[in-house]
Amino acid sequence: MTTTATQTAPLQVDSLLLEVTDVVNTTLDLNTILRRVAELVRRVIEYEHFAILLLNEKTQEMRIRFSIGLPPEVLERCRVKVGEGVTGLAAQRREAVLVNDVLKATHYIETLPQVRSELAVPLIIKNRVIGVIDIEATQPGYFTEDHQRLLSLIASRIASGIENARLYTRTSRQAKTLAVLNEISRDLTSILNLDQLLQRVGEAVTRLIDYQIFSVLLVDAPGSTLEHRFSLRFNEKVQIKHDIPIGKGLVGYAAQHKEPVLVSDVGKDPRYINTNPETRSELCVPLVYKDKVIGVLDIEHTRRDYFTDDHVRTITTLAAQVAIAIENARLYEHVARQERRLQKDLALARELQFRLLPQCCPVIGNAELAAKFVPAREIGGDLYDFLQYQRRAPDRERGGYGRDPSLGIAIGDVSGKGAPAALYAALASGFLRSHATSRPGASEMLKLLNGSLAQRRIEGQYISVAYAVWDDHNRLLRVANSGLPRPLYCHHGRVERVDSVGLPLGLFDNPEYDEVAYQANPGDVFVFFSDGVTDAQNRKGDMFGGTRLVKVIEANCDRRADDLVTAIFAAVGEFTAGENPYDDQTVVVLKVLKQSGKKK
Repeated sequence: MTTTATQTAPLQVDSLLLEVTDVVNTTLDLNTILRRVAELVRRVIEYEHFAILLLNEKTQEMRIRFSIGLPPEVLERCRVKVGEGVTGLAAQRREAVLVNDVLKATHYIETLPQVRSELAVPLIIKNRVIGVIDIEATQPGYFTEDHQRLLSLIASRIASGIENARLYTRTSRQAKTLAVLNEISRDLTSILNLDQLLQRVGEAVTRLIDYQIFSVLLVDAPGSTLEHRFSLRFNEKVQIKHDIPIGKGLVGYAAQHKEPVLVSDVGKDPRYINTNPETRSELCVPLVYKDKVIGVLDIEHTRRDYFTDDHVRTITTLAAQVAIAIENARLYEHVARQERRLQKDLALARELQFRLLPQCCPVIGNAELAAKFVPAREIGGDLYDFLQYQRRAPDRERGGYGRDPSLGIAIGDVSGKGAPAALYAALASGFLRSHATSRPGASEMLKLLNGSLAQRRIEGQYISVAYAVWDDHNRLLRVANSGLPRPLYCHHGRVERVDSVGLPLGLFDNPEYDEVAYQANPGDVFVFFSDGVTDAQNRKGDMFGGTRLVKVIEANCDRRADDLVTAIFAAVGEFTAGENPYDDQTVVVLKVLKQSGKKK
C-alpha cells in the first residue's frame, strides 16, 4: 500500500468539503450517500477497509451499514456494542480514536488478522451519536493526525445527511408498507377458499419481508395443538406434519400468551424447537380473532438479528386481517350450504318487490307515463310509484268525491344494494302511499317522508327521492328533489336540467326542500332517473354519463313515452356491452300530449 501525504492543501480540503456538502444536499438515498462518501474519503486517504456503522439507540449496538473491502462473513457477524472495540470506544467517547498498532491495543476486537492500523470517527448530530466511520490499513502507523482531522471534518458534514436519509428511508418504507398492507387487506377479504387464502398470505408477506421460511399454523378443534396448515421454504411449498402443543416452542409460546415473539438468535433461546437447522432468527405472531387465538404466523431467516421491531409491527397489523380472512374462509362452507335456500328466498323477494311496484302506468288526460326498473342484483333498492290524489271536496256534477287531476310521481334510490336496500325501499314506499291521502305538494311530501323515516332511523340507511306533482288540468308540474340526479326537461328538442336539489331523506331531522314549477306545453318531456343509469360502466370502466343520456333524449323526444324509456335502456345496454349493472337502474318518463288523451 502507498501511504498518502501527511498534509493536505487547504484548497484541496475546501474543495473536498464542498463535494461532501454537495453529496448531502443532492440526494436522500442512503446507499448513494454512503457510497459517494467512501469514494471521496479514498481520494484523500488511501485505505484497505472502509465501513460506516450505524447505531441502534434501543440496543446501543452498531451494525455495518456500508463497507468496502470487508468479506460477507464479517458483515454478518459484526455487532459492536457502544464502548467495545475501537468503533465502540469512538461512539462512547464521542471523539475520534486513532490506533497505530491494533496488536498493542487492549480494546481492539479483531475482525481480520491482517489489520494493523485503525481510525474511527463518530458521526454526531445535535449532540447525538448516530454511528461511526471506520477505516483500516494493513500497515502499522499508517494513519496520521492529519487523516484524523480530515476524516472528522468529513464526518461532521455527512452526519446530518445520513440522518435525513435514514428518516426519509424510514418514512418512505412506512408509507409503502401501509399502502401494501391496505392492498393486501382488500385482496384477502375476497378469497374464501382456505388453501388459496394461505397461499396468497405467503405471497403477500414476501412483499413486506424478504423471509426464507414461512409457515401458517392453525389451532386444532380441541384447541390444544398448532397444526402446520401451510409452509414455504425458500419459495417452495412444503408439507410439514410436525404439530406443536400450545405453550411449546416459540410458536406455542406466541399462541399461549397472545403476543408476538421476536428472537434474534434462536440458538440462545431455550424455548426454540429445532425443526429447521438453517434458521437463525425467528418471528412468531399470533392470529387473534375476537380475542381468541386461531393460529400463528411463523417467519424464519438464516441470518441472526434479521427481524426488527418494524417487522413485528407490520406483521402484527397484517395478522389481524389474516385472522379475519381465515375465519371468513372457514365460514364459507357453512354459507355455501345455505346458498340454495337463500337463492330461493331471493327469487321470492324479487317477485314480491316487483309486485310492490305499479303493474302499469296510470292513464291521464294530457300526458302519458312510462317507467322501467332493472335491479343490479336479484332485488334492488330503487323504487318508483304513481300516487293518484283524491278530491277533498265533493264533486257536485258527478256526485261523491271523484278524482283529483293531480298525480304524484315518485322515484327513489336507497343507499346500498340487495335485501337491506329493498326492505328500506318498501318501507319508504309505504310511507309515500300513506302520506298521499293528504294531497301534499312536492316539497311537503319530502318533508313528511323524511319525518317518518327519521322516527325509524336505521344506521347507515337513507334514500334519495325526486317527487313531482302533475296537475293534469293545467299541465303544471311541480318538482322537489332530495339527492337524486336532477331530472331532465326536454322542450322544443332541447334538454335542460331541472334545478332541484336537496339532502337525502332519513339522515336529518328538519331539512328544507325547494320546489320548482314548470308550465308544460304539448310535446314537452320530463325524465326522472336514478344514478344507476348515468353511472353504468363498460368494460373499460367508462361511465355512460349525463351527456349520452341527454343525446338519447334529444334523439327520441318526439316518440312515445314507452319508446323513449326503451331507447334509454337500449343505449345503456349497448354502451355496457353485456356488463352486469353495478347499480339499480330506474327511469320514469312523463310526456305532455299534443292532444288530450281522454276518451270522449
